[in-house]
Amino acid sequence: MKKLPASLLLLSLLLPLSAWAAAPPAPVGTGGAVAAADPIAVEVGLAALRDGGNAVDAAVATALALAVVYPEAGNLGGGGFAVVRMGGDLAALDFREVGPARARHDMYLDPQGKPVKDASLVGPLAAGVPGSPAGLYALHQRFGRLPWKRVVAPARRLAAEGFAVGGHLHRLLSSEETRKLLSRFPESAKVWLPDGAPPAPGSLLRLPDLAATLDRYAEQGPRGITTGPVAAAVEKASTAHGGVLTAADLAAYKPEWRKPLTFDAFGWQLASMPLPSSGGVILGQTLGMLERLGWARLPRFGADRDHLLTETFRRAFADRFLLGDPATTQATEAQLLAPDWIARRAAQIDPRHATPSTQLKPWPDAGTAAAYRPETTHLSVVDRDGNLVALTTTLNELFGCGLWVPGAGFFLNDEMDDFAAAPGQPNLFGLVQGEANAVAPGKRMLSSMAPVIAWKGDEAYALGARGGSRIPTNVIQVMLNLLVDGDPLQAALDRPRLHHQWLPDRLEAEPDALSPETRAELERRGQTILISRETAKIHAVHRLPDGRVEAASDPRGSGIGGVVTPER
Repeated sequence: MKKLPASLLLLSLLLPLSAWAAAPPAPVGTGGAVAAADPIAVEVGLAALRDGGNAVDAAVATALALAVVYPEAGNLGGGGFAVVRMGGDLAALDFREVGPARARHDMYLDPQGKPVKDASLVGPLAAGVPGSPAGLYALHQRFGRLPWKRVVAPARRLAAEGFAVGGHLHRLLSSEETRKLLSRFPESAKVWLPDGAPPAPGSLLRLPDLAATLDRYAEQGPRGITTGPVAAAVEKASTAHGGVLTAADLAAYKPEWRKPLTFDAFGWQLASMPLPSSGGVILGQTLGMLERLGWARLPRFGADRDHLLTETFRRAFADRFLLGDPATTQATEAQLLAPDWIARRAAQIDPRHATPSTQLKPWPDAGTAAAYRPETTHLSVVDRDGNLVALTTTLNELFGCGLWVPGAGFFLNDEMDDFAAAPGQPNLFGLVQGEANAVAPGKRMLSSMAPVIAWKGDEAYALGARGGSRIPTNVIQVMLNLLVDGDPLQAALDRPRLHHQWLPDRLEAEPDALSPETRAELERRGQTILISRETAKIHAVHRLPDGRVEAASDPRGSGIGGVVTPER
């Protein structure tokens, strides 16, 4: 195996000068492309393509590298989703976490039935059963070309030999919130806050426990993690801190291959995730409503488009209230994506006046929507043959529940917070979810992740994002920039974006997203506006009609896009 270039390690220290500064044009070339949240991980994916691997080989290798160098979200202790287009085969893999066998519907409530502060966010009681080990292996076994050990080897080497701590990771570890979280667990502080402070930028960080786990993973597949000493280490750490996650939970986990959600919009075909991800439903509903409302004919900049976008987001998130695990959902994708329902929702929109969210009922009953917060990460890959992968993986919040497992070398997630801890009652954030997403053992919690692939003829895109509930709204806006307005790939990611999720009833806008005139007109129409820097971060690849490829990463984050053979 070739070692990563030393110059590449320095890339992880770099960040955009401004979160909203336009990035250089996306690199264009041949041989394949990768976009992800960390430069080292991108190079690992490109190396897999150079070695003859396909898009799935590169995606899995990149995801495993992120589990080492991007520990706030890259993971073996979380889960995710992948949408794949390999030749004529279209597939969706659900490796979302599930509730442990000892999970109970009231496990995060006090005697009065109110959510206990941080119970579903901090510590291993907040951890769902991880799906990443089984999911990434299943993805490779179905579609991969390179030997499994070759795919795992770069991540194992990074963990064993070390990687340069980047400026992005150092800043996260230095934040008061992260230090407070990790300091609650001596196991976490020992690795990530040695002597009370994070590793210095540029210093070499080795993760020997994770390297040993990846050795077992390479030799045994997921059983190297879900059974034996790694699983025992997870149960021991969980039990020591009041959790209910056991080795038996890990051994019982199975990923699910699902039929992708497919729909047409603006002359393109799209494929995204079905439940338990709500992202695909929101994409399909919103794009369907906008097409019916004549979005493409409206002036690109101004209140007319921004108002319609907000009102379609409002309705799609209202309907999200009834969604959950496919086995328990109160409304199906087919119902919410039916042309007559999309037409009804579109017909409700007044182009001159906002609908107060309190007056807008979900299909078919009332409620309020849930908020989702990062930390998630996304990667997109296209190979020389035009195969595409959009893969999103998550721990939920930054560094998951905060517990680094000794003897395993990874953080556990806090995905149990994505359940409705108290259906019908406000949670700690003043938001409510439905009974369909109540806590239960073996159940998958609802997600907002939205990996998506779009194609028309020989041209295709794969993209997705991190950012909690902002994921689908941000992905939709980038898709509109690309599919309707024809933006270059990087420019489509650079443009300021909006967000509305039904409740709280406010339109969030990035700085510079609205001109003073547009903001005044939107407020006149009844929109309540909050200027916010909180947004999603998107990674995308593009196969051009002539077979060339390009990759782009959101300038708001620390990632990059790269191609195998750049044009000179």
